[in-house]
Amino acid sequence: MRPARTSGRVVGLMLIVQLVGLILPFVLLLPITAPDFLDGATRVAAQVRIAVLLLLANGGLTIGISLAALPLLRNRSETAALGLVALSVIWFCIQAVDNAQILSMLSLSQRYTEGGASNLEVFATSGAALRSTRRWMHYTELLVIDTWFFVLYGLFFRFSLVPRVLAGLGVAMVVVHMAAITLPVFLDYRSIPALGPSLAVSHLAVAGWLLVKGVEERASAAG
Repeated sequence: MRPARTSGRVVGLMLIVQLVGLILPFVLLLPITAPDFLDGATRVAAQVRIAVLLLLANGGLTIGISLAALPLLRNRSETAALGLVALSVIWFCIQAVDNAQILSMLSLSQRYTEGGASNLEVFATSGAALRSTRRWMHYTELLVIDTWFFVLYGLFFRFSLVPRVLAGLGVAMVVVHMAAITLPVFLDYRSIPALGPSLAVSHLAVAGWLLVKGVEERASAAG
């Protein structure tokens, strides 16, 4: 069985890779999330496909993180540990659906580029509807992602796997991110995009601690 310190460092490394896997595809997908994606998406088709693959791989990585954390959590609360794994599987599945929406938008853009000028109104209507559908799917996915992070940091705090100051910061930043970015779409109030990076800061802090320090053997035995 892998020592707790080593398991903690593995989880920390995977969390850092996960953060990159969330930020990089978001940047790559900017052209297809714009209102005029019908004109611009085709020109960056390879970029969009790479981003989709990265997002799917990141969903798989999240399942891996939950499984890697399983030995650290299971002897404290098997239900909570398995719940984290279940949430990661839901994340992966919703990401797959979101990817299908993104690729559908790319396909529509390509059809439009090939000869959509004669059916401009039809393409505009279809594009607006598809973009709206993808937007709802994306924010539903963000809600699941926020929930996964909330549970992860909450378990780290509850069982003191990292300093509680860091775990508490993680929980707080998830709440800030959810209130500023995710919930405004569902509850119809103004979002605060400037608070979006808050989650990345706390995530990097927790992941960096785990990567350097791991989990103390005595903390692992406390369960």
